[in-house]
Amino acid sequence: MAEREPAVSSAPAHLSIPAFDPPRKPKRNKYALACSFLASMTSILLGYDIGVMSGAIIYIQKDLQITDVQKEVIMGILNVYSLLGSAAAGRTSDWIGRRYTIVFAGAIFFAGALLMGFATNYAFLMVGRFVAGIGVGYALMIAPVYTAEVAPASSRGFLTSFAEVFINFGILLGYVSNFAFSKLPTNIGWRFMLGIGAVPSIFLALGVLAMPESPRWLVMQGRLGEAKRVLDRTSDSLEESKLRLSDIKEAAGIPENCDDDIVSVSKQHHGRGVWRDLLFRPSPAVRHILMCAVGIHFFQQASGIDSVVLYSPEIFEKAGITNDTDKLLATMAVGFTKTIFILVATFLLDKIGRRPLLLSSVAGMILSLVGLGIGLTIIEHADHKLIWAVALCIATVLSYVAFFSIGMGPITWVYSSEIFPLRLRAQGCSMGVAANRVTSGVISMTFISLYNAISIGGAFFLYAGIAVIAWVFFYTLYPETQGKTLEEMETFFGTFFKWRSTMRALEEKKGESNGQLQLTTTTTTTANQSWS
Repeated sequence: MAEREPAVSSAPAHLSIPAFDPPRKPKRNKYALACSFLASMTSILLGYDIGVMSGAIIYIQKDLQITDVQKEVIMGILNVYSLLGSAAAGRTSDWIGRRYTIVFAGAIFFAGALLMGFATNYAFLMVGRFVAGIGVGYALMIAPVYTAEVAPASSRGFLTSFAEVFINFGILLGYVSNFAFSKLPTNIGWRFMLGIGAVPSIFLALGVLAMPESPRWLVMQGRLGEAKRVLDRTSDSLEESKLRLSDIKEAAGIPENCDDDIVSVSKQHHGRGVWRDLLFRPSPAVRHILMCAVGIHFFQQASGIDSVVLYSPEIFEKAGITNDTDKLLATMAVGFTKTIFILVATFLLDKIGRRPLLLSSVAGMILSLVGLGIGLTIIEHADHKLIWAVALCIATVLSYVAFFSIGMGPITWVYSSEIFPLRLRAQGCSMGVAANRVTSGVISMTFISLYNAISIGGAFFLYAGIAVIAWVFFYTLYPETQGKTLEEMETFFGTFFKWRSTMRALEEKKGESNGQLQLTTTTTTTANQSWS
């Protein structure tokens, strides 16, 4: 019995091969979390502008005596202007890097906020909206791209969702700003509301300078030594760091055995041919990826979120709340609800997965939109105030933004930033953001005209119908991406409606490979035990 003990004690020899141990949940990488946190703060700029305009427009309309059409335009035009920023951000980020593009976005928004704060008339205000829109476009594109490229696969969903968290936090700050300055004289209050938005951009620019550059961008520039150091700090383990570097080098066309700190990278990896491969001659996988990225951005906005967030005071007025202060307080409740539920979503993305959250989120949005449409229609046709109908409208507005924030909001940015191959990522994401901003601009600039044409209840029934189409689109075309590395993502796309069978085949192939390796390892371990 005593002679058998050494053989038993040597049995854990297989522990020296961690790849075959039961996977342990890695600790949250604090450095990657800090980098993602700082980068995602750029999204505050968009959120603040959305939130603050919903209340400021009440006082702008009184002060500048603008029409309903001018009101619609000033509310939604920033989304159209941001197209220019998002279109330029892809090339800019490939040129000067992800980090300095974030600083550039903050500087542009700073100028735009000051111009809006000092606006003396409608035309001046439109100039400020134009400049701020460029900054918002840059920020929207670059924050999720940078975060996806820095984050380890185990927490990429959690970290990439920070962008949506800060959009919601910015919206809440805008609502609070509305309430805080609402007691000032009308001609001063709205200028403070808009101008104070310059403050976050200063802290943003200073904070971003403490971040490292994206390791994928560094590899594209041939700066392998710097990329390795960043990956070592942002990965869950040194083994993962080596694997990520190897995958990025392969995607950038650098030989795997090249370990120089500085290498020469072919010019084709600096953007040449990107638009050809993305739009004019895409592979089936790229075509599927582009369809998914643009589709999720389109449906995020087409299902009416900006109408609810931008026009909350208007909706509550239609529901029977007429006092300005009460409308702003109810609107603040919308901001708090969105912020609370987006925080919940960040912890679920890497546990539950993208698809379950997305599908359940859209289903909840559909029910909420139908309930809101019913409540507003009943109130519109009632000859006296119905308290239960008012309560239904408030409850369904809050449930709508809650369901949006739990899935549709954050997953749009997470999903679209992680599915593109490296060489197409910046430009591909900018196309998604462009679709997002165009749709948002159309929705926000037509809401008043839409409900005047088909009634306010009818407008929300229309959004509910669009959300139904979105649910079917997501269910049939979107593979699960949870836990997959960015470099292997492309293998799950390309078969469109047949992606499930493709994923099963890939999983079976991976299982067979792992089984063979496990068998080899077990045989080796047994031989070692027998020798002992």
